[in-house]
Amino acid sequence: MELTSIDAEKLALDFFLEDWEIPEGDRDFFVPLNSRPVDNRWYVVEIGVEGLPDQWVIQVYDETKECDPCFTFVSPIKASESETGLEEMPESIAEILRTERQGRLVNSQ
Repeated sequence: MELTSIDAEKLALDFFLEDWEIPEGDRDFFVPLNSRPVDNRWYVVEIGVEGLPDQWVIQVYDETKECDPCFTFVSPIKASESETGLEEMPESIAEILRTERQGRLVNSQ
């Protein structure tokens, strides 16, 4: 594999921040949580907001160094409780999390 885990995390984070159009001042809230190689062809990178259980899972392809635009959102928080933990978040981040929490099926963990 050409990419390292750190490279994949940076590519995924940059892609995610641009895709969601996160304002420059709010970008530090998002962090790579984990990354792992799959079949020596891509990395799976988990991005989250520190202190919250929500995460986005993004595939980064080793050969092209591109991110799959169809990433997955995972959260144990029910859609009906979409405001949980957002009180201290900047509005741009709170809105993203509200939207994601309300727009998906509940994770059955």
